[in-house]
Amino acid sequence: MVQGILAPVQFLVFLVSLGLVLRFLATGDGEGAATVSIIVKTIVLYTIMITGAIWEREVFGQYLFAPAFYWEDMVSMLVLTLHGVYVAALLTGFLDTHQQMLLALAAYATYVVNATQFVLKLRAARLEERGWQGAVTGAVGASR
Repeated sequence: MVQGILAPVQFLVFLVSLGLVLRFLATGDGEGAATVSIIVKTIVLYTIMITGAIWEREVFGQYLFAPAFYWEDMVSMLVLTLHGVYVAALLTGFLDTHQQMLLALAAYATYVVNATQFVLKLRAARLEERGWQGAVTGAVGASR
């Protein structure tokens, strides 16, 4: 249930932040708002990853890289790394603001790939479930 709430919240935060980052890159305005939005996105991302790892442990017996979610978890690690590097760049100043925003866009691009992976997996699972339900319903109807 937590994932079902956090995933749409994260997507909404992503959209707002993406708009703020693109606005900053296009106009130079709104650096503070864009920076705060990236930090909020990063916090939500880490929260959803922690709760997702707990769910994965409960369902599959391991916190990460269960065979059913191996590739999603691999891309998630890249997403987490890029967001973490952004925070490190912000705190240390080893990249200028423009470079930090471009790094945030790279993190966001990998997030979109990762979110797409999860949506496709969820859709496939629902279609498979419907197929099983249809098969069971058809078998029950045929036996009558």
